[in-house]
Amino acid sequence: MCSGIQRKSRHGLLLVTAVVVLLGSFIAVLAPAASAASPAVASPASANPAVASLAAAAVVCTSKSHPAVAAALARDIQAARSGRSSTVAVWVDDPGAGISCSLSGSSHFDSASIVKVTILGAVLRKALDQHRYLTSTEAAQLRAMITRSDNNAASALWAKLGRSYLQHFLNLAGMRQTVLGPGGYWGLTQVTAHDETLLLRLLLTGNTVLSNNSRAYALGLMAQVISSQRWGVPAGAPRSVTVHVKNGWLPRATHGWRINSIGGFTWSNGWYSIVVLSMDNPTMSYGITTVEAIARVIHRNLNPSVKTVIAPSAPNPAWGTPDELIPALPAIP
Repeated sequence: MCSGIQRKSRHGLLLVTAVVVLLGSFIAVLAPAASAASPAVASPASANPAVASLAAAAVVCTSKSHPAVAAALARDIQAARSGRSSTVAVWVDDPGAGISCSLSGSSHFDSASIVKVTILGAVLRKALDQHRYLTSTEAAQLRAMITRSDNNAASALWAKLGRSYLQHFLNLAGMRQTVLGPGGYWGLTQVTAHDETLLLRLLLTGNTVLSNNSRAYALGLMAQVISSQRWGVPAGAPRSVTVHVKNGWLPRATHGWRINSIGGFTWSNGWYSIVVLSMDNPTMSYGITTVEAIARVIHRNLNPSVKTVIAPSAPNPAWGTPDELIPALPAIP
């Protein structure tokens, strides 16, 4: 896989990891058990039953070919979110290794700017429907919207597409859990980790919704996101892969900062994707730390022999500035 390692070799590396995990589990059985009476750490989410249910959700990882690696992923993702006030949803999709993980995959979160990837897909699909190339205006708006998260570009494209066509694209993509934001509030689109994974698959694999050229165009933009916005799921990824990322960051009066990060990781003969959605973050920096802690353990388990990885993000002066400003909307949770 990475650094020239072929997929077959990667399976061997995952097998080594599986042996280590199984050995560790055997040793754990022999060790004294922790006290069952240990008190639970209180979480701000516990005040809201729905959010408390999210916080208590279990990580489920499956793999017929690498069950021990799947078990390690579930354990490590759970450990990475332990003690954090953040409420999170996660999806890991690695079809080449036959590994999938989910945590609260069908729970809804405010999208913030990750919805811009949906807008991107819809614009590309509409151009295909009309048998034409992108206009120069569309190309400029898409580049601004994805590479530097320009909100004016997103609003213009959202309005031009219209709700009916955006819903049409969601239907084509099979994103049945996604609910478009009200009016022009694209950042309040309700997304799930499940649907964001479907969207990434649409960009990462051949399909009937987007052409290969359209997919390459979209992935190319997501690989050129400016440095100050490349935090999140890239943390811990092998430096030898190409990272395609889009993030969203939005504070609201309830449930604090929404910090969302979606990304695909590609190399010459394969790919995998990671989605982490979060809310109940007291600050933007806090949320980024949560997302990156989860991403790092995922990358580590999927790439056990890789030593050169993308470091955790250093705080940036731009952190703390909302990606968009949304006024109080009583009808919106």
